[in-house]
Amino acid sequence: MRIRQDKSAVRSVKTPGEFGRVAVIFGGTSTEREVSLKTGAAVLAALQRRGVAAFGFDPREQLLPELLARGTDRVWIALHGPGGEDGTLQGALECLGLPYTGSGVMGSAIGMDKLRTKRLAQAAGIPTSDYVELSGEQDLEAALARLKLPLIVKPATQGSSVGMTKVERAQDFAAAYRVAAAVDHSVLAEAWISGAEYTVSILNGRALPSIRIQPATTFYDYEAKYLRNDTQYFCPSGLSKPAEEHLAALGLAAFAAVGAEGWGRADFMMDGSGRPQLLEVNTVPGMTDHSLVPMAAKAAGLSFDELVWRILESSFTRVPIKAGS
Repeated sequence: MRIRQDKSAVRSVKTPGEFGRVAVIFGGTSTEREVSLKTGAAVLAALQRRGVAAFGFDPREQLLPELLARGTDRVWIALHGPGGEDGTLQGALECLGLPYTGSGVMGSAIGMDKLRTKRLAQAAGIPTSDYVELSGEQDLEAALARLKLPLIVKPATQGSSVGMTKVERAQDFAAAYRVAAAVDHSVLAEAWISGAEYTVSILNGRALPSIRIQPATTFYDYEAKYLRNDTQYFCPSGLSKPAEEHLAALGLAAFAAVGAEGWGRADFMMDGSGRPQLLEVNTVPGMTDHSLVPMAAKAAGLSFDELVWRILESSFTRVPIKAGS
């Protein structure tokens, strides 16, 4: 069994039985396990409220082939970080012949990698802040000379701001690099952008209303995203209609540049001239009570349960076919 892609096969599902038996995969072993558990629990509850025959599945506790034994027809991927968001799980599900939500192997792998996302964005004409790849502490002096202070150090293939540090003093750069390198072999330093942060959520080829994020912390880090209650979100974001349309177009272009599909987010910072600079593309965003995609969907008139349903509809673009057919 394997999967073929058929983008024309997406359909509007009217009854829960059309989905068959749905596994919500969440948890896993990445640094984002706790967030994934919350996302998965919220998604599972939403599907069950709508009458879908859905069950939870944690690959840390169970082997993926057990999905077949449990009569699974399709998968709602709620697994964040490496192992779930980087194409690994997507490839395994294709080998099992199980349709799934969101981006495929290529889009997931590229979207998870901030360095390659930035390179593709530059090639596609999407503005992104200046950066330097760091292969070791020997690269710090050159990076500092190019980017100046302040700057931000990031692991290239982690989500939820894990391992990120703002560097304001040269003597703190090495320590920030070691924090990032402890969770990822690939690290980058990026020029600090002091403007407002915006995110554009994507749902089945449509950009949802943008959100302006105003953290009380230094930047929109893990604590601001999931633990604090003083982070402010503005949706509508307050942009003019032309600026909103421009940001939506950039979000869709960034999504297309990395080969992402179905649903996700593109995150931006405004530079000193008010021009959006792409930060990253997120192909399996959070779906917790602090999450941005549900917030944007609500502004577009979609309830959380309807959003989860619409995302599951995207799994029909992946059609299982038998070997030799």
